[in-house]
Amino acid sequence: MDIVSWFTDPLAYGFVLRAFLAAIIVGVVCSVLGTYIVLRGMAFFGDALAHTILPGLVVAFLLGWPLAVGALVMGILTALGIGALTSKGVLKEDTAIGVIFAGFFALGVAMLSATGNYTIDLAHFLFGNLLGVSINDLLVTFVLGGLVLLLVFLFYKEFLVVSFDPILASTLRLPAVFLRYLLLVLIAVTIVVSLQVVGIALMLAMLITPAAAASLLTRRLPSMMLVSALIGASSGVIGIYASFYMNIASGPAVVLAASVIFVFVFLFAPAKGAIWTLIGSHA
Repeated sequence: MDIVSWFTDPLAYGFVLRAFLAAIIVGVVCSVLGTYIVLRGMAFFGDALAHTILPGLVVAFLLGWPLAVGALVMGILTALGIGALTSKGVLKEDTAIGVIFAGFFALGVAMLSATGNYTIDLAHFLFGNLLGVSINDLLVTFVLGGLVLLLVFLFYKEFLVVSFDPILASTLRLPAVFLRYLLLVLIAVTIVVSLQVVGIALMLAMLITPAAAASLLTRRLPSMMLVSALIGASSGVIGIYASFYMNIASGPAVVLAASVIFVFVFLFAPAKGAIWTLIGSHA
């Protein structure tokens, strides 16, 4: 097989083309929003929110509704609930997140176990089914992903100020509470967008890993978003080729691709890479 055929042969299959489009959209959306998650230290929130949507998925599954509907409703309610619990200082944020995370995920697993087809359904929810993306799934991914990117663009300056200089945000009288809730909801919507691609268990990697790699290459937020989006989209493409030719699960393949890119950046990033730091310390 020549190199051109190696790249083009998978494209002859409609399900692979849909998988490519879904992976690129999810890679870009997760990576752009992930820069805020990395900068604000919200990784635990993202992981918890990804797991707490499981009851919503199970309810939608049992009722025959689109999974995105159940996930979206549950994700937004959970994001708003965590925001409300922590806004008054009654509980520390990580404590409230931990309680809700464990409770809702256990509820989702318990509900799923009662349906009978526990193992297969749980695997689908946890690890996604990228190669099974339908036209409707792709449409939902595109619409919700586009909405997230639009809101990030519209509120870019406000998110920037609130993230980097809360005192200035207070001086400018920016609606900090509204912006916080908006960011939480955007994370919830992004998780719904990513569900089909990587599933619940691997969601955090797509939100964090490309953005973490980008943060080692640049400190300016616009550049970080661009680099992160490129890494996320590239991870999706590489992961699908790996899944197609190596016969491995598509979601984990995408995440592994992102992880390999992160390790490479961590080792060889200009000035900050571990290799250059080691060489400099022995010079």
